Amino acid sequence: MRSEGLKWVGRCLLWLAAATIFSAPVRAQHVISMLPPYDAENPYPISFLRPFYVIHSVNGDTASAPPLSAFAPAQIRHAYGFDAVPNQGAGQVIGIVDAYDDPNIESDLLAFDEQFNLPACTTSNGCFRKVYARGVRPAANSNWGMEMSLDVEWAHAIAPQAKIVLVEGASNSLSDLLYAVEIAVNNGASVVSMSWTTGEFAGETQQDTHFAVTGVTFLAASGDSGTGVAYPAASPDVVGVGGTTLVLDSQGNYSNETAWSGSGGGLSAREREPLFQAAFGIPDDARGYRGAPDVSYNANPSTGYAVYDTLAINGQVGWFQVGGTSAAVPQWAALVAMANSLRVSQRKARLTATDTPLYQLGKSNANFHGVTQGSNGKCGAICTAGAGYDYVTGLGTPQAPGLIAALVARP
Repeated sequence: MRSEGLKWVGRCLLWLAAATIFSAPVRAQHVISMLPPYDAENPYPISFLRPFYVIHSVNGDTASAPPLSAFAPAQIRHAYGFDAVPNQGAGQVIGIVDAYDDPNIESDLLAFDEQFNLPACTTSNGCFRKVYARGVRPAANSNWGMEMSLDVEWAHAIAPQAKIVLVEGASNSLSDLLYAVEIAVNNGASVVSMSWTTGEFAGETQQDTHFAVTGVTFLAASGDSGTGVAYPAASPDVVGVGGTTLVLDSQGNYSNETAWSGSGGGLSAREREPLFQAAFGIPDDARGYRGAPDVSYNANPSTGYAVYDTLAINGQVGWFQVGGTSAAVPQWAALVAMANSLRVSQRKARLTATDTPLYQLGKSNANFHGVTQGSNGKCGAICTAGAGYDYVTGLGTPQAPGLIAALVARP
């Protein structure tokens, strides 16, 4: 018994050391790390997850107005063609799953909407709802509060007629977040945005059942640390979303994209190659493992998004420029919500196992912007963007009018 007690003390000391390291001041990337709760029946550290966003400061953030270099909703909607799609997600529910509580999220969303002339999304008008996954309000957390602001504001920016249900997990443990995913589905979400990751782990395939739900699409961030595969984006039942750097021309139109060096991606060490990738002919697919990500979207913090957040982070509140693959996930979720809205209007079922149709549609230049330049590491072909599919940007970024129409046209 004494030996077991010493082992547990040693584990706690290791977690305390990790917490000290991760809580040290970080200029751009904000990381949440906590000690695991004690579990007498299973006294081992529980897997804890982190949000994947990066704050990009340009001449200091300001409380009075968005940074001039940050993208506004109208710019992104035009760049990817959302403004050419009349449907804006009406009748669909976007589930946003994050950890802990942001007590200011609804008022921050309202300020964001007012700044960019978007329709108000509030509890009173039925557009916004916040749900505590375990039935009790979690502790407030500024790191996750920034993530919630990014997720909620930009999901609404792309699909302003869709409803949003924000489900707050009791903690950032994998078990609490996966439980929150179930709560989002139970609250009517047809698409679920998960802007958080953990490293791959033994037994992860047993967790994939959380994402095998008829009529629901699950999307997850691929990570912001370059080459490497993360979970849940690695699940074959999840659409993994990587990152790019978006460039507009002088008229505000789409010009080009390159792979963002921070985009997570590669070959999974745990998940076998799914049929949709085998059928597409993924490079190196003879290795027999899942490639990630599946798709991508602007995520470079230097070409990041205007976000309004008043749950003070490092003493700052107000407007920030934020990037990371976290920013890409809720916007892809909005795209799926728009497709589902049109499908339902034609008496079709909502999308299920959405990776399969995405890969079937991925060979058409009318559906995706191919990203063929850039890399996320120094490992040759697996770290380098290229034609078709690659392990940095997946199939590419959306050409919303063509892709949404193609998703709607499917049986």
